[in-house]
Amino acid sequence: MNTKILMMATAVYLGLTGLALTFLPQEIAQNLNSNSDQVTRLLLQVLGALYLGFAMLNWMAKNNLIGGIYSKPLVVGNLAHYVISSFALVKVVHQFSGDVFSIMIGITVVYIIFSLCFAYVYIANPTKLTVNK
Repeated sequence: MNTKILMMATAVYLGLTGLALTFLPQEIAQNLNSNSDQVTRLLLQVLGALYLGFAMLNWMAKNNLIGGIYSKPLVVGNLAHYVISSFALVKVVHQFSGDVFSIMIGITVVYIIFSLCFAYVYIANPTKLTVNK
């Protein structure tokens, strides 16, 4: 598996999500039919900062050899994030309706795909891509 593409995809996904959560917490809370009080907005902004930090970590590690014993903490961190989040999303996605349900299904599918990719990277032996001259 080309881990550079995986790391770039997760960095872009987490970066965009982090930016949205950081700068649009009130709008996101309202669209999720959630209480838009000060604590909810603060928690969404903190979550956005976490996502932006993880996005930067993944982006900066995209050129590293990843898998097997290489960059193990990075793989385990991503794997834990995506697997645990996937379980949580699958557990609650049926509680939403309308447009929010469609958005939540999309997010759940993305998380499951990233979970499977990082699980594969965790168990597979990495190969360094070489350019034929």
